[in-house]
Amino acid sequence: MPIAKTDAFGRADVALAAQFKALAHPARLAILRTLAERSTCICGDLVEVLPLAQATVSQHLRALKEAGLIQGETDGPRSCYCLNADTLRTMHKAVEALFGDVDCSCGCCG
Repeated sequence: MPIAKTDAFGRADVALAAQFKALAHPARLAILRTLAERSTCICGDLVEVLPLAQATVSQHLRALKEAGLIQGETDGPRSCYCLNADTLRTMHKAVEALFGDVDCSCGCCG
């Protein structure tokens, strides 16, 4: 029985890759930056800040939520979102562990 490509890697690396994938769009970075500045946010506020349609903002919010980078609740027509501090701290630690103190000694980097 064939295994999925991601099954060949550790769970932490698969999760980190999914988080990086979610970050790989400038609109999603703008959403995270806005949430960080405001602590909490209603989706409608994000539409006012970003040059995107409501449906597009909702798609980006869904991708960020699926990656665990944000959390939110829907109350009727209102959706409130905030950063998932636990996931962001874990991601920060994983990046530090992955790269540590980057010091290129190959000679080609100047």
